[in-house]
Amino acid sequence: MELTTFLQALITGILMAGIYALVGIGLTLIFGVVRIVNFAHGEFVMLGMYLTFWLWKLRGIDPYLSLLVTMPVLFRFGVLIQRFLLQPILRAPDLAQIFMTVGLGVILTNVTLLLFTADFRSVKIAYGEWVWRLGGVSLPVTRLFAFLGAVLLAGLLTLFLNKTDMGKALRAVAQDREVSMLLGINPQRMYLVAVGLGAALAGAAGSLIVPFFYVFPTVGAVFGLIAFVVVILGTLGSIEGALLASLIVGVAESLGILFAGADLGLVVVFAILVVTLVFRPSGLMGRR
Repeated sequence: MELTTFLQALITGILMAGIYALVGIGLTLIFGVVRIVNFAHGEFVMLGMYLTFWLWKLRGIDPYLSLLVTMPVLFRFGVLIQRFLLQPILRAPDLAQIFMTVGLGVILTNVTLLLFTADFRSVKIAYGEWVWRLGGVSLPVTRLFAFLGAVLLAGLLTLFLNKTDMGKALRAVAQDREVSMLLGINPQRMYLVAVGLGAALAGAAGSLIVPFFYVFPTVGAVFGLIAFVVVILGTLGSIEGALLASLIVGVAESLGILFAGADLGLVVVFAILVVTLVFRPSGLMGRR
């Protein structure tokens, strides 16, 4: 095998890892603060993709500029989901929480199927076929933009959590809700913010991938599955773990496709997940 082919697969995996990180960070943020595993998180990505598609189709808005619309809309959607669906079951048994989010995902998928049918849609933009070449390695401009956008948003989230009062309040609630209440922090408000941010990041990931990924109602299952692999591999609730795991997943998937075939890329990813859980059940960033 030529070195160029290997490098191409490696770079492709790294570029895709940025998107996986953005989706995984949103999911782990919700769990870290609210302590609910959101099985509808992939459908949030799907909603971001459809919103981006229709903004382009009806208004001619560039997919990357549509972030200015999709993120606020998905943030508000996440806040509403937390307020009216998740808030009432925060103290319910785990099964009730699981069924609620699974049911939400099923509803979102089927409503989308009803409204837009199962047709695959795509966005065609002027620079969609542009490619930068470095030696023998090709860098598709749309994938590079998506990666840079994901890294930028992840960096802004990190600054928000570490440097702002609200970010510090979110971290306090994630660490100890009772103590945070003694400090005057309203956990219920932080739950709204956490779910809103998680949904906004998922919607942003949807906007970033639309230029090179088909839009269809069940696409959320694909990214939801990858998101759970990322957060379990990197440890639920750990943003640093999600970043590390997304890099591993992206590269492993790309190299798996290269060496084992297009149908076996995810098999390699799940094999890594199984091996990790056997030897480190708490995840890469977890404590024994």
